[in-house]
Amino acid sequence: MSGGAHADVLWRWSCKGPGFDASGTLTTKDAPDADGFYEIIGITGEADGVSITGLQPAGTSIPLNAGYPVDNLVREAAPQLTIHGLAVSLADGRFGNPFYGAHFSPPGFYAFLSDPASGRTSEPKVEFSASLVGRAE
Repeated sequence: MSGGAHADVLWRWSCKGPGFDASGTLTTKDAPDADGFYEIIGITGEADGVSITGLQPAGTSIPLNAGYPVDNLVREAAPQLTIHGLAVSLADGRFGNPFYGAHFSPPGFYAFLSDPASGRTSEPKVEFSASLVGRAE
């Protein structure tokens, strides 16, 4: 056997703001990139009391936000997300894409929220946090 042992990394996360109150667990690959970002490979939790059903694939956009693909990266150092952020699908058909908007006024975390059934979108300022919990077995 060559190489070291592999164990995914678990994180607790939350994203709270107008119209989006989400939290749960992220699973990332075990090693960060050169900028300290870990690739998110799984997500669980709830948003507004509704189960999160999936993680939007990196390089794709959530419905009603074409042209803004996610990268699903997180790190311990601030800012914890990139301009592309991560995105989740919810059991009720809605989607959420928290990201770091350095170019926004004021700079900070925002979430693009979409409801394809109604055609509604919003992009509120939010509070995002993620903390490393440990290694998965």
